[in-house]
Amino acid sequence: MKIIVGLGNPGAQYAGTPHSIGFEAADLIARQMGVDWEFKKAENAFLARGVFGGARVLLVKPQTYMNLSGQAVAPLVKYANATARDLIVVQDDIDLPVGRLRIKKGGSCGGHNGVRNIIERLGSSDFIRVKIGVGKDKDNVIGHVLGKFNPATRRIMDVTLPASVKAVELVLTDGVDRAMNAYNGWSAASAAKETEK
Repeated sequence: MKIIVGLGNPGAQYAGTPHSIGFEAADLIARQMGVDWEFKKAENAFLARGVFGGARVLLVKPQTYMNLSGQAVAPLVKYANATARDLIVVQDDIDLPVGRLRIKKGGSCGGHNGVRNIIERLGSSDFIRVKIGVGKDKDNVIGHVLGKFNPATRRIMDVTLPASVKAVELVLTDGVDRAMNAYNGWSAASAAKETEK
């Protein structure tokens, strides 16, 4: 079983913010799978099960705050009799420009506290991350990631989110290297130009 985790902060006040874009990606995957979320109190997470990219998957939206994401994720990996290598985490990345994607296999947390906590709790960094670029405001990083997207950025994210879901699917169907080749140079701007042709 593969475990796909969309990272975000719980609560309506954080919906539609850069730091919760992983939740939006997970919601889109759930819709494509045709499954509903179920809140599991013991796991402190919304869970959904089904098939995606030809694989049996457990889809997860942790309801801890971002910095404690590992508290929900690590026990679920163990419960599913899985390892870090079965885990795909969809996250925001302030070091990537808006409308860009990057797939990464293992390595450091890149300054992302949710990923850092997952690494600490799992005792391994050997999992795949699908990073969605949200850009940054150097003068107000916290305000940027917890504030709502402006309309122009929202339009870009509406193109980027489906691409991030296709990237996750490609990881499952063709492997991470193929997905990295396909999406690490992808941008919403080039995708929009292709559609206009």
